[in-house]
Amino acid sequence: MVALSLLSSQLQEVVVDLFFPRRCLGCGRLGSFLCDDCTRTLPRLFPPFCQKCGKPGSSGGFCPDCWSSQEGIDGVRSPFRLEGTVRQAVHALKYDNLRAVAPYLARLMRNYLQSNPVPGDILVPVPLHPRRLRQRGYNQSVLLARELSKLIGLPVIEDCLCRSKNSLPQVRTTNVEERRNNVIDAFICRNAKLAGAGVMLIDDVCTTGATLEACASALKKGGTRTVWGLTLAREV
Repeated sequence: MVALSLLSSQLQEVVVDLFFPRRCLGCGRLGSFLCDDCTRTLPRLFPPFCQKCGKPGSSGGFCPDCWSSQEGIDGVRSPFRLEGTVRQAVHALKYDNLRAVAPYLARLMRNYLQSNPVPGDILVPVPLHPRRLRQRGYNQSVLLARELSKLIGLPVIEDCLCRSKNSLPQVRTTNVEERRNNVIDAFICRNAKLAGAGVMLIDDVCTTGATLEACASALKKGGTRTVWGLTLAREV
């Protein structure tokens, strides 16, 4: 089975190279979706940032919003700012059907975890509503979680947390309050698979943290011990 899986992966790479030559999303150079030069210059997110939500610019403790709310998610971490090549890569994965870039982005997340460990023993991708999943054809957070799982050896659980409310996409909301209201009661745990577990919640981007917070609330209602969010990038 392992040999067949490896062969299938290799065949997929051949098909991608044949019909979609690997061209760097940053500089356009052939050979890789992210060349070494562009990878070194990605807009990294450095401290100080809020120790809970990861929002940059704080003194290194909690930001005012997190001081007033100690429930929900235990923390959020993101290696990059959503700028430049990182923004292009996220857009290509999410909206241009460039699923082949997921392994590259997952490696960036793995590299971040090696020097900035995030608590968790199970990976859970942020789910899409079934209707939106049918429209897009895939969930970019699932792709990232699966690729990250291969690199760090943690299992992925995809059939526990689900999105029960088909609310507006968060990008169509205009402020923090709208984002929070948009995802109230949008997620549920459909079984007890994650009871007592430490979850690392995987998504592509953190904007205000409202979606991650809503997911964490649902997971903890389902008995999850801790929930930390890991996203590739954060809007700042």
